[in-house]
Amino acid sequence: MTLPAQTAPSPVMFRPPINRAMKTLDRSFFKKDLDLAAACVVDRKKIASFQKELSKDILKLERLPPTRPVPSNVTADSSARCLLLKPEVQVDGRLGFNRKVGNCYVDRLSIPVGLRRRLAAPFGIPAHEAVDDIMTAILPDSEQDEIPVGFSVVGHVAHLNLRDQYLPYKSLIASVLMDKNPIIRTVINKIDDVGEDNEFRTFRYEVLAGPDDMNVEVREQDCVFKFDYSKVYWNTRLSTEHRRLVSKFNPGEAVCDVMAGVGPFALPTAKKRVWVWANDLNPESYNSLVENASKNKVTNFVRPFCSDGHSFIRTSTSRLLKSSTQITIHPKVSRSTRTTSSRTSSSHPPSEVLTEPKTFSHYILNLPATATTFLPSFIGLYAGHENLFHPFTDTKLPMIHVYCFSTKSDDNKAEEGKILKEISEQLGYRLEKAGDEEMEIWDVRDVAPQKRMFCASFRLPREVAFRKIDAVK
Repeated sequence: MTLPAQTAPSPVMFRPPINRAMKTLDRSFFKKDLDLAAACVVDRKKIASFQKELSKDILKLERLPPTRPVPSNVTADSSARCLLLKPEVQVDGRLGFNRKVGNCYVDRLSIPVGLRRRLAAPFGIPAHEAVDDIMTAILPDSEQDEIPVGFSVVGHVAHLNLRDQYLPYKSLIASVLMDKNPIIRTVINKIDDVGEDNEFRTFRYEVLAGPDDMNVEVREQDCVFKFDYSKVYWNTRLSTEHRRLVSKFNPGEAVCDVMAGVGPFALPTAKKRVWVWANDLNPESYNSLVENASKNKVTNFVRPFCSDGHSFIRTSTSRLLKSSTQITIHPKVSRSTRTTSSRTSSSHPPSEVLTEPKTFSHYILNLPATATTFLPSFIGLYAGHENLFHPFTDTKLPMIHVYCFSTKSDDNKAEEGKILKEISEQLGYRLEKAGDEEMEIWDVRDVAPQKRMFCASFRLPREVAFRKIDAVK
């Protein structure tokens, strides 16, 4: 065996073949056999040491594990493994026992001549070939500028938003995604903007591959969400934002989620022993919220509602003022602890009684297109209840977290000004970020080439919260 000096292997042999005329996915076209040398390791305990010794010669290719079972025609030992080697590693035609390769001896490490290893998966497209590689191989040269490889995954559904020029290849693209992503069973393409035809932020779609099954299950922040994706709003790309905002809520607080959807904010918040009044205008979202609260065992901390957000801000605030809800939390006791306690007659840890606060610490308004128009509902929200807040008590007025869209720039300075101006106009009170450490205009994500989503967080001003309603013009 010859181990040449380290050189960069040619990637050409690992690239998929090109077929620009393909209209229907031909999986057999992408299967290929490659002749590669492989180091056979009979003693599996030695694999790690051999990998270290041959580190410069082992094939390193993304999504292609170099350790493989040894073909039965090489050895009958089913526990044996082989390490795929780079194409530059040549075999000299001799096995030569007790020849030394580095610090490894060939009585434990043999290189079979011309070992033929099939790189293709048992079915479908070879696992080591990336989606963009396959797309590049099958789409016309004229459509190579922006290969459509980006998509959202919601449960078992892949959600595409194809541009017009790729629509003639939509079935082909969907078939590739199905082959390359085992968890995907259905591929859809959005055919209108979210909320274009209704206020529930749902969208029309076409099925490109798989069954029209939109009943999905999603896991996020240690919670399980089940819902019909065709009837409710869900955005996988907001998972980081959900986590960021939930981290701001503390146990024992009360949070008002005005546009709660199926509960991406509400349920993880409730798991922190935070009281959540969660509302959504969409009956389907409400039903999923109720089901998910039960599934995640947080019904004691989640109150679901299905009403208009404008009125919900005021009615929920008023009802919470009159609430006297308490929850008794019984500590979890292991079986061994129960047995020990019964023998020693010792008592179990005491239960904890939690009392719901009279005021919300946070309000969430997650409807970016129109959420700022709900802000007038906060005018005079606590008029006549000034004694509930600082300086009469330690309780602060609530934080408002309102989502919105704006333009985009490198520093977001212009956008911050626009957002503050809009909020100020809706509240009838001028907000200024300068000197206000609690105010934050958070850059959530880009949603279009010239469109960005923001979350504006600020504490409800006293001048707004305590304003007499009859003074509102």
